[in-house]
Amino acid sequence: MGSGTSTQHHFAFQNAERAFKAAALIQRWYRRYVARLEMRRRCTWSIFQSIEYAGQQDQVKLHDFFSYLMDHFIPSSHNDRDFLTRIFTEDRFAQDSEMEKCSDYESIEVPDSYTGPRLSFPLLPDHATALIEAFRLKQQLHARYVLNLLYETKKHLVQLPNINRVSTCYSEEITVCGDLHGQLDDLIFIFYKNGLPSPERSYVFNGDFVDRGKDSVEILMILFAFMLVYPKEFHLNRGNHEDHMVNLRYGFTKEVMNKYKIHGKEILRTLQDVFCWLPLATLIDEKVLILHGGVSDITDLELLDKIERSKIVSTMRCKTRQKSEKQMEEKRKANQKSSAQGPIPWFLPESRSLPSSPLRLGSYKAQKTSRSSSIPCGGSLDGRELSRQVRSSVELELERCRQQAGLLVTGEKEEPSRSASEADSEAGELRKPTQEEWRQVVDILWSDPMAQEGCKANTIRGGGCFFGPDVTQQLLQKYNLQFLIRSHECKPEGYEFCHNRKVLTIFSASNYYEVGSNRGAYVKLGPALTPHIVQYQANKVTHTLTMRQRISRVEESALRALREKLFAHSSDLLSEFKKHDADKVGLASSQLCYYQQK
Repeated sequence: MGSGTSTQHHFAFQNAERAFKAAALIQRWYRRYVARLEMRRRCTWSIFQSIEYAGQQDQVKLHDFFSYLMDHFIPSSHNDRDFLTRIFTEDRFAQDSEMEKCSDYESIEVPDSYTGPRLSFPLLPDHATALIEAFRLKQQLHARYVLNLLYETKKHLVQLPNINRVSTCYSEEITVCGDLHGQLDDLIFIFYKNGLPSPERSYVFNGDFVDRGKDSVEILMILFAFMLVYPKEFHLNRGNHEDHMVNLRYGFTKEVMNKYKIHGKEILRTLQDVFCWLPLATLIDEKVLILHGGVSDITDLELLDKIERSKIVSTMRCKTRQKSEKQMEEKRKANQKSSAQGPIPWFLPESRSLPSSPLRLGSYKAQKTSRSSSIPCGGSLDGRELSRQVRSSVELELERCRQQAGLLVTGEKEEPSRSASEADSEAGELRKPTQEEWRQVVDILWSDPMAQEGCKANTIRGGGCFFGPDVTQQLLQKYNLQFLIRSHECKPEGYEFCHNRKVLTIFSASNYYEVGSNRGAYVKLGPALTPHIVQYQANKVTHTLTMRQRISRVEESALRALREKLFAHSSDLLSEFKKHDADKVGLASSQLCYYQQK
């Protein structure tokens, strides 16, 4: 009897041991499987980000190339000078007054057949909600209402400071949203899940509303409408994509021209003006600083608060504004007279290389936390003033080329172009922003955090800087802040803490690279200023996919984009490979992969 009991216990122990080993083996296999999926996900993410940042670098290089040509081109014959004179004397710099702008949209008739939303000012909450419903049903807002809304938006933005001050005392909570990039589904989902803006529910949208997505116009109309309805509860910050030069590359310009073929140019010109007036940052309870990109070791909030932000038309370069038509004409005559002495050689020894991009803020000192910059101003040429006029003419010719490429409807009447900030100055001259002011804006719109100490050039994007935890801590202590909220970077989970949880990145465009590639997120702040983060996926398809299916789908999209990139540079790659294939074996190696990454 005792022997049978002992045998049963022995077998039970063996079974338990076998079950434990089996469970451990299954767990080990599962962890390996998950680790492989995670490695695939990270590699896919690296491919997407590398391609995205390479595109930004390409734009900076292209801008450098054209800037170099415009800085150094000098007419070599009387025919060239006559051609340039004709260009300069064209009435292309006429200024529109505010009343003329107002009458522009008032002269546009809305046909009786129009079934989309109609707006009347001042706007009411019902108008804003009607816009959401109309855009959800794929309806389009008429050009008259678009221009009217933009005109009213600018009137409101002009009254705002560079840094908005917001308090949690007047609302239950403040919701901060990151990049949307033209993805209307994400904006609608945020309002559905978190509630529409109201006096009890404030919002801060932290820039990059446009580009890449297909519904950038609709997002702007909704955001501007709610800002006019709730001016004290709804706030917008400028991002690096609220920039007409960036819009040319990343799709927003093309979207506007496709949707509004007749009035597209006027809408784009007005939007350029509106973007210049967007506030640069928001401060909650004087403790939480919200800005789009980041900070640097020279960020000065007091200086940022005093900058005439409307003059920062584009962060791609520090642009000089002409003073008046009369002064411009005098300069043209002087240039024509000086150029009659003969051509000036432009290929001087000190200008043999392309100037560095204004976004790569100059050279850097040896210290970790120090950064100095210089903005290239071109060579010391006698015809410098003429070069600047040539630059203006080349820009006009580039605009004409863009129109011929399909950005302007055939037969549309050519409208006189004007600078965005010219209409804002009724009298007197407009000075250009100083180098220091321009650097301040570039840094807060383009910078990214890094794990290392110090501050260095953001060579990946080509603009702004990488700032370390010491730079963050220095700024927080200087202005008695608790933490920073920024956007500007897509994160797999929609958010990310860094710098000892003193910097929070919020990205609100889910499925940014591909369906299933990332979540979107927004953060809610109450009176205690404790961040409460909400994640979401706006696309219903992602909820039906397994983890393996989701990663496989994103991986396939990344590899397809990489193949397209390699094919576009196949000639250069083959040439480079042959240089380093001494044995002529024609096989890939780790060394060839290194040159491929370069």
